[in-house]
Amino acid sequence: MPHELEHFRQVLLAHGRERGDAPAIEGATARYSYKQLLAEVWQRAEVLSQRPAGVLLLGLDNGPELLFWDLAALVSGRACVTVPAFFSTAQVQHCIEQSGASLVLCPQTWEGMLSQLGFVEQDGFWARAVQPPATLPQGTAKITYTSGSTGSPKGVCLGADAVLRVAHELELASRPTQPQRYLAVLPLGVLLENLGVYAALMAGASVLLYPQAQLGMGGASQVDFKRLLGAIALSGAHSLILVPQLLLGLVTAIERGLTRVGPLRFVAVGGARVAPSLLARAEAIGLPVFEGYGLSECASVVSLNRPGALRRGSVGRPLPHVQVRIAEDGEVLVAGSLLLGYLGETPTREAWWATGDLGFFDDEGYLHLNGRKKHQFITSFGRNVNPEWVEAELTQSGVIAQAFVHGEGLPRNLGLLWPLDPGATDAAIEQAVQQCNARLPDYARVHAWRRLPAPFTATGHTLTANGRPRREAILQRYHSLLSEIPL
Repeated sequence: MPHELEHFRQVLLAHGRERGDAPAIEGATARYSYKQLLAEVWQRAEVLSQRPAGVLLLGLDNGPELLFWDLAALVSGRACVTVPAFFSTAQVQHCIEQSGASLVLCPQTWEGMLSQLGFVEQDGFWARAVQPPATLPQGTAKITYTSGSTGSPKGVCLGADAVLRVAHELELASRPTQPQRYLAVLPLGVLLENLGVYAALMAGASVLLYPQAQLGMGGASQVDFKRLLGAIALSGAHSLILVPQLLLGLVTAIERGLTRVGPLRFVAVGGARVAPSLLARAEAIGLPVFEGYGLSECASVVSLNRPGALRRGSVGRPLPHVQVRIAEDGEVLVAGSLLLGYLGETPTREAWWATGDLGFFDDEGYLHLNGRKKHQFITSFGRNVNPEWVEAELTQSGVIAQAFVHGEGLPRNLGLLWPLDPGATDAAIEQAVQQCNARLPDYARVHAWRRLPAPFTATGHTLTANGRPRREAILQRYHSLLSEIPL
């Protein structure tokens, strides 16, 4: 058994012995003590040990049941992937097929898709024989899919030691504030949230794990802020993890007197760039916000601001388990707790991971980021989107000739469009956009657009010689047009 996994197991056993009646998990309809948590997890681990080898895929909503199976897979050594609820049907099917999952726990709405893939209901699971089984890098405990910069996101294979070491460092980072009630706001299919829950269990805290709808969360970017703020207030949470857009909603509500900081002691924020002005507003109202940085390939969190080591505008100092250096071209390189490899690809043997992010260290060792080397953008909800994927979908309609999609740090994606027929009406373009959106997950959709005054051209320096958009030039030239689009 990997060292960190054995340590995690011993910590949970100690909680069961020393504080067995203390609350561990609180769901929508039931609560479980640490003693009950252990019983539920070991029972499921025994069930998994009697099943044929293969990947377990979880498609359940946030709640105790999802966590019990997730932990059971971890302690029994079965590779597990949890699919975020905001994935499209096509992406879910891709995850199932690529991972070679042989066991699935999911909502009834997946029945038709699973039947077509050869699954049958069996002892509470959807099960199938995998021929041939997917080849996983040795030691794979968790397969995580990011929100998907393209239609077919890669599966990142991680070992138990890598995942649990990060969770351990998160627990140590938050320890000075002694949070005893942790509210899981994001889906457990998001690796950062998964690790946040592990960290809370390591601390012996109560994990508040409610269905996403109960928190007002729908899809990747749909939020009922009234419901979310009410849930945070009623939960009595001491700590939680937010993406920037959720932090903005919380800060704004506190500023307007709609809610209070209350018992919150440690609010981690990550997944996308956080505006320094938002961090300043949080500080002004006394909200204890700590910005961090990471990526799935490095088992999530790489650096984090924390009590006693806080520098606004930075993403904090690297956590002790990793090494970070800056390449000659400014790219951030990371060593320690790296992925084992991508599903279906040769296992990685890289000592240093090239993150694709540009950054620098200040004189006191705080890491600052300067954007990314590639064109992929991250929305303010922390969803990765490759604009070329969306633009390709838009231009396949037969109505739109050219498309430029922008959403860096924004709550909604914006589009600049040029029709195939210059005489096409706005209504025809809108219909084409909506047809495209129907094929995309919600975080990748174009939520608002404007017609370009003229097409992109190489002579106008908005296209490369081979016809690719010059993104920086387009953003500069059409900054005013984009800024006029209401968010």
